[in-house]
Amino acid sequence: MNVLARLLLTSCVLLLAGCAGWSGEQWREPQVHLVKVETVKARLLQQEFVIYLRVDNPNDSRLFIRNLNYSVRLNQLLLVDDEASIWRSVAAHEGRTFKITVRTNLWKQLKPLAKLLKSRQPLRYSLQAELNTGLIIWRGLHLSRSDEIMPGDFLPE
Repeated sequence: MNVLARLLLTSCVLLLAGCAGWSGEQWREPQVHLVKVETVKARLLQQEFVIYLRVDNPNDSRLFIRNLNYSVRLNQLLLVDDEASIWRSVAAHEGRTFKITVRTNLWKQLKPLAKLLKSRQPLRYSLQAELNTGLIIWRGLHLSRSDEIMPGDFLPE
């Protein structure tokens, strides 16, 4: 029985190695883009946003995406650091946009955040994210997006 198990294991490994060699093309890293951020709820103790990420797959095979680890900062103030389970796929040579719900509680950062929003200086925001892809063989795709916003655009007059 032990010999049979070894034979079965060896044949499975050889079959998997053969399948991996069928694809003559090199794997190319998909492109990840932040499309937009939408405010859903902005209450005192909880804020909810939807971020739209677009993933473009340049490869000949389907890209499976498992989860997303992300953090958002305003200047150096950490607004959210979380992860989301996605379990979606992007077809070969196509793109797909994913909606990810982000929830945060800014109560602890209220004073520094209010000070930042009252300033007349542009504020720097940054989104750092990592998408984990694949079912058996996985890779991490990184996204780094930063820009400036004017704080007066978010305060009522």
